[in-house]
Amino acid sequence: MNDRERTGTVLVGYDGSPAADEALRWGVREALSRRLPLTVCHAWHWPYPLRLPDKDTLEVLRGAGAIVADDGVRKAHGLAEGLDVRWRLDRGWASAVLLEASREADMVVLGSRGHGGFEGLSVGSTAVQVASHADRPVIVVRPDLPPARPDGERLVVGVDGSPGAESAIGFAFEEAALRGASVTAVCSWWDPSAFRGPDRVPFSDPEVIRREAMARFEEDIAPWRTRYPQVRLETEFMVDTPRRALLGAAHGAALLVMGARGIGAGPQTLLGPVTQAALQEAPCPVAVVPAQGTGRGRTPEAAGASARGGTV
Repeated sequence: MNDRERTGTVLVGYDGSPAADEALRWGVREALSRRLPLTVCHAWHWPYPLRLPDKDTLEVLRGAGAIVADDGVRKAHGLAEGLDVRWRLDRGWASAVLLEASREADMVVLGSRGHGGFEGLSVGSTAVQVASHADRPVIVVRPDLPPARPDGERLVVGVDGSPGAESAIGFAFEEAALRGASVTAVCSWWDPSAFRGPDRVPFSDPEVIRREAMARFEEDIAPWRTRYPQVRLETEFMVDTPRRALLGAAHGAALLVMGARGIGAGPQTLLGPVTQAALQEAPCPVAVVPAQGTGRGRTPEAAGASARGGTV
């Protein structure tokens, strides 16, 4: 479809918290770079389970929610005059409202935790639930993160050969092309020689395994390198656990991009342990990208067209 026929939007969950304000800034930038409208979404609900509220009380609660949503719209216009900004106000729990609204979105941007989180919580339940269940890319932003390095933006993407990683690579290259940023693709490999005794038996030739893993890594990256020749790419093949490798590489990055779950996650797992760790601990915002076939997953062809503003 051409630009005038595009119906998607960049959806931002907004509750007036510092994290939501940071997510709003991210969402505005994404909407501008993708030439999409921005939707500011706020959820309101009756928080007490023991008594049904009367109609007047519900109207008061809805009115308070409308003030929050309107404030988000006002701030978005202040960040980008002329941007098409809409607002959505629905009754219900935040995660349920955002997941329903995400059906019409190209991507979702959330603060790491809203006003409902307790002190010291780095990522709230809404961010985790939406990242786990959404079939669109979800960017989770914390307000207390250090700025990215000033010498050019760098995006980091985790690669492990899983379907989720394939979609994550595509999103990372698309995002880098829109931002004029570089991509650092990280693949970690743990060293079988570190094991002792019988635990080493299945890994009798660790060097062969290492060479095969590196070849697969390059094979996964090659189509995207061809599709986006303008994006500077660095690859890091690291002998370390995925969690340590990715969190270490993310220092100074503008964004860490990951699949919802990678190799080793159970078939019923919605969000893999490495992705969960990244949401809690990463020193930069995190994008969680669903695998292809679960929504708007990225293929080289579709992602390239989207970055050019063409068909998707």
